[in-house]
Amino acid sequence: MGSWHEQRLRVRYEETDTMQVVYYGKYLTWMEVGRVGLFRDIGLSYRDWESRGLAIPVVQAHADYLSSARFDDEILVKTRVSTIGKTSIKFENEIYKIPEMLLLCKGHTVHALVSSKGKPLPFPADVKSELISS
Repeated sequence: MGSWHEQRLRVRYEETDTMQVVYYGKYLTWMEVGRVGLFRDIGLSYRDWESRGLAIPVVQAHADYLSSARFDDEILVKTRVSTIGKTSIKFENEIYKIPEMLLLCKGHTVHALVSSKGKPLPFPADVKSELISS
């Protein structure tokens, strides 16, 4: 649906485990970094969501780990909107080690659009339009 948003990162020492590779949970954090960057680039920051009384909590997360990253590796996080339902949105992610473009992890997250009271809401037409064209 949407085009890929790209975010570059460098693996910090604290992101590695006792085997000196990136701890698996950090890939989900990097997926979040990608989502926040995508929203920021299209002019829909998380603060904008909150000011409208909206939140988009994660309701599903999936990751396939294909290769390892280590301290100080440069990472490319690619994120795009893959589907938008009535009250949910799905983001796809691919995480690469660069410059060789070695695919480290691919996955997705699904988020529900909810009010500040946690009640599901349909996506506003203007937001849906921005996300579809992103």
